[in-house]
Amino acid sequence: MQIEATQGELFGHTVDVAVLPVFSGIKRLSGVIQLADKALDEILSGAIESGQFEGKEGERFTVTTLGLLKAKRVVLLGLGSKDGASVDTLRKFGGLLVRVARETKASSMVVAMPLVSDVPSRAAGQAIAEGLELGSYRFHTFKGTQHKKEKPLRELKRVSLFVEDAKTLKLVTEGIARGKSFAEATILARDLVNTPSADMTPMHMAEVAKSLVTRGSGIHCKVLDQKAMERMGMGAALAVARGSMHAPVGIHLSYRPAKAKKRIAIVGKAVTFDSGGLSIKPSDGMMTMKIDMAGAAAVIGLFKLLPVLKPNVEVEGIFLAVENMPSGSAYRPGDVVTAMDGTTIEVLNTDAEGRVTLADALTYAKKQEPDMIIDLATLTGACIVALGEDVAAVLGNNESLTQKLIVSGKETGEPLWALPLYEPYTQFIRSKIADIKNIGGGHGGGVITAALFLKTFVGDTPWAHLDIAGPSYTEKETRPEQPYGASGYGVRLLANFLSNM
Repeated sequence: MQIEATQGELFGHTVDVAVLPVFSGIKRLSGVIQLADKALDEILSGAIESGQFEGKEGERFTVTTLGLLKAKRVVLLGLGSKDGASVDTLRKFGGLLVRVARETKASSMVVAMPLVSDVPSRAAGQAIAEGLELGSYRFHTFKGTQHKKEKPLRELKRVSLFVEDAKTLKLVTEGIARGKSFAEATILARDLVNTPSADMTPMHMAEVAKSLVTRGSGIHCKVLDQKAMERMGMGAALAVARGSMHAPVGIHLSYRPAKAKKRIAIVGKAVTFDSGGLSIKPSDGMMTMKIDMAGAAAVIGLFKLLPVLKPNVEVEGIFLAVENMPSGSAYRPGDVVTAMDGTTIEVLNTDAEGRVTLADALTYAKKQEPDMIIDLATLTGACIVALGEDVAAVLGNNESLTQKLIVSGKETGEPLWALPLYEPYTQFIRSKIADIKNIGGGHGGGVITAALFLKTFVGDTPWAHLDIAGPSYTEKETRPEQPYGASGYGVRLLANFLSNM
């Protein structure tokens, strides 16, 4: 999609639709809306005065211009309350523009750039571009012959954002370029998660990670095959992988600028399919388990963005890709496995495999001597029970890190909610025959006990755990820039966090 910032006459170009953003509670038309209203015989002001259009978020009022303007249609698009408007309002606005285009079958569009107080022009351009690109996303890789017979939809190809002055034009143009890069990285993560597990094997994830190493990218990739993992003593992750025909693969991506201020390790859960192992899930519980590598997909998406973002920090991206399957060689409930740092783990439920795999990934990350560790994992169903499908949980041992991640999530439209790392619950993961056990034993607080399990492997390193089980995938559209399927949650949040280091 071509997205550009433009100066001049909003209605000076022949396009399919012109979009005029309106906040709720508007009393008097001004600027380009007033000009359009006069040309259209005051039909826009009439709709507002009669209450037919109120400016609620996402509300649309469409007028066919019948040649009175060069745009074939004019659409009033509601932004909601101006008092509560933020950069995320503009991101959702970008997604709503895609809806408008589909409803009006438009391939070209001009848009009056909405002004939101406290949102700089560059950030506004970035947010709208993100919304446009992410809202346009569709995963059709596996559509077959029937799809090819269908009449192709008319897609939005060109959007012009009209601004008032040359300075704003420059800033919005810069924001658009940044927004498109953020969206492209998020879309890569979406594609990885949406791909069926038969195709998205551990080795395939490794190949995608290796493809990020290009001339001038500043990215390096180290691949750990099964023998290397065995030599390093990754007994926990190897136990999870034992039941699958697909060998485990460890990936260590690195981005190391010359004058980096800090070193940050980002660890992703990478279970390419989770059947539950011998503690097998019911069939309904397995339907979307291709998403269990969404944390690692976010790591890959972030590394695609780093050469553009150019943060002044070293970033280590780490994941151990495994498949959790039942077979004669699978690990069993009651087994004791030894993690890379020597911690012994009593496995009481093979469906609590993510934390077992992360035990070794976090230990490996700690050995890189980072200033902080952040992990992302579709870890617990308990998180969805606690926070629903739109919000991820964050738990950690460093309040400053937690709060900075929450702020970044708010700015990128990827909400985080802090849950307590309640130390007394550690008693629930103590084992009678090993150091720890991999489930809390039916005492409730499953998000917390899972995080306390992970805490064992990070020591005193500042650390934050993001349980993204809910927002990593959606089966219904809750935001205009988030269609059905994988969200790519975490890519933009982490990029924003690194940008503010």
